[in-house]
Amino acid sequence: MRRLFRAVYGESVLHLLVLLASFALCGYAITRLLERDAWGVAEWVVGSALIHDVVLVPLYGGADWLLHMAARGRRPGSPARIALVNHIRVPTFISLLLLLVYWPLISHDAGATYRNATLLSPGVFLGRWLLITAVLFAASALLLVFRRWRAARGNRG
Repeated sequence: MRRLFRAVYGESVLHLLVLLASFALCGYAITRLLERDAWGVAEWVVGSALIHDVVLVPLYGGADWLLHMAARGRRPGSPARIALVNHIRVPTFISLLLLLVYWPLISHDAGATYRNATLLSPGVFLGRWLLITAVLFAASALLLVFRRWRAARGNRG
């Protein structure tokens, strides 16, 4: 029976149960969210989709194109060029994701609310985000240098 189920479904029964449980949890969260402010949720979803598709996709598509043009000294599609581009993409993605998540605190928009809720100052978030971004890019650069050094050492031997 298990083999037949795996052949038809492609995964185990446990996978299906976890998937159904996650759908149930998401459905519960959506009903709770929509019962409070359905119009606000609809505005947020449509606005986010429009901003993403109209503004952000061309923006990061263009930035990626510029990154590839800056790395044009390398043969297109070469492992060295792909590694260089990816060692810039990954810390950029993580840094921008952190900026998006913590924007109200980084921009001091949630200053009074944050201070009243936690009794802490939100003034440290910009400096910490910049420090995390610098560490991400430095670690990525060190990893790229190490990988290139190891590859060059392997080619000699």
